[in-house]
Amino acid sequence: MAKNIKQKPSPETQAEALKIAKATQRPAQTKEQTKLIAQGIEKGIDLYKKQQKEKARELSRKLKKVSDQQSDSSGSENQTTVERIVYRQHWLPWLLLVLSWLGWGFYFFGFQQ
Repeated sequence: MAKNIKQKPSPETQAEALKIAKATQRPAQTKEQTKLIAQGIEKGIDLYKKQQKEKARELSRKLKKVSDQQSDSSGSENQTTVERIVYRQHWLPWLLLVLSWLGWGFYFFGFQQ
């Protein structure tokens, strides 16, 4: 049973809406018109807040669901998985390094006669 209880907007929301309404007020606009505009802005702010709360609830539900799935999958596995990282290097840089050392060795020791 979903009850449709009409909640009164918070004083902060009312003040913010009135501030926005006064900031956009036209020169020939009456106070009643400004109040109506402020009420419309309040409704918009409340609707926005409700949407954000719903998004936050939905996100927390998804996060909870994912964390439950991870805990279930990790709890059901009794085997321990050991990851072994093997770094494989290419042989070409080592070959070039050895050749450059040999080249410098022949250059220095070959020409010093």
